[in-house]
Amino acid sequence: MIFMSQQVHCPNCGHLAERHHLQKEQLVRTQCNACDYLMITCTRSGKVIEAYAPGLFVGSAR
Repeated sequence: MIFMSQQVHCPNCGHLAERHHLQKEQLVRTQCNACDYLMITCTRSGKVIEAYAPGLFVGSAR
């Protein structure tokens, strides 16, 4: 169940993306249809549950 939706700029490509706050699951899902970016975080701990960002690699995140 989506509690709130927002339009935000994608941190990967800059296009408009969607951010959904899922109250029951205590998650925030940010997704971009332009570049296939996805980030799901826990609202309680702030930890990343799932992430996918084309063009970004683990080695470049240092």
